[in-house]
Amino acid sequence: MATIKEIAEMVGVSSAAVSRVLNYDEGISVSPETKEAIFAAAEKVGYKKKVIYPKIENVVLLYWCEKIDELEDIYYQNFKKELIKQAARVNIDMTIVTREDGMSAIPKGTIAFIAIGWMNRKEINALYKICKKGVFIGTSPDEKLFDAVRPNLDSFVTQMVDYFMDNGITDVGFVGGTDRNIDTGEPSMDVREWSFRQSMLYYGHLNEKHIHITDSFTVDAGYKTGLEMVKKGDLPKAICVACDTLSVGLLQAFNEKGISVPENVKVFSINDINVARYVSPPLTTFHVDHEAICEAALDLLRSKVLGGSKITKTVFVNGLPVMRKST
Repeated sequence: MATIKEIAEMVGVSSAAVSRVLNYDEGISVSPETKEAIFAAAEKVGYKKKVIYPKIENVVLLYWCEKIDELEDIYYQNFKKELIKQAARVNIDMTIVTREDGMSAIPKGTIAFIAIGWMNRKEINALYKICKKGVFIGTSPDEKLFDAVRPNLDSFVTQMVDYFMDNGITDVGFVGGTDRNIDTGEPSMDVREWSFRQSMLYYGHLNEKHIHITDSFTVDAGYKTGLEMVKKGDLPKAICVACDTLSVGLLQAFNEKGISVPENVKVFSINDINVARYVSPPLTTFHVDHEAICEAALDLLRSKVLGGSKITKTVFVNGLPVMRKST
């Protein structure tokens, strides 16, 4: 690992001078040429300044996920594990409170929170009374009150439709689930369905009979939907699927009924959970970058706590398609 001493020897100045320049000390009297030489030398040897993160305590991780499909749970657990790992690295001390624990379990003196999962309006209002500095991951229930970091699902679906259109496939279907209205709890259109409809309308190929909406994002829901699609006997040439758990169920149903993927129907999904590479055939899917999403969430939290930011922000994190044999 490169050191300040090495850089000092390369430039011909003292280690103290190098340290002050790299720390942007405006009080040091060195020429612009020397400063430039120090930064150039630091870049050449790959010097990285050690970052010291101020300790942040009394932060709560609200894991507000319901008991759900095992594979879907892995998706949320990955966020939880990554958050805990990154929080430790940037010196944030977090206490975990689950939906089963309830709002009353949030410790007194909590200064900030990160939430994973879905909350209704009553819970959001109660949370705002307890703590006004918070970041939601995966959802943005009230952008006026709290920050949020989300995978860019709208863009993912648009790119999926573009991919099929670019390859001359216009007979494209969609399998997804519903969102929920935070005020009423009633089902509402999920952003992935909305994006699919808008994209297919743009191309002039929207076909309502190929849109299948389930009541959950589970393997079982995907399996039942797949059986129903086969029974109707009018499969599209390609399907955009809202998440990998639904896709796993679809593939099970298609394999059981002798529908060949990708020969008879191509499947493009979202999330890139670990099992996606092992199903038959391996699943083409958009990779959701848990690391980048958690990093952005912690950056927003640090800005709230240390910087006193009062403006709420919603961050959308893009991902890359992982092309496998299902397309």
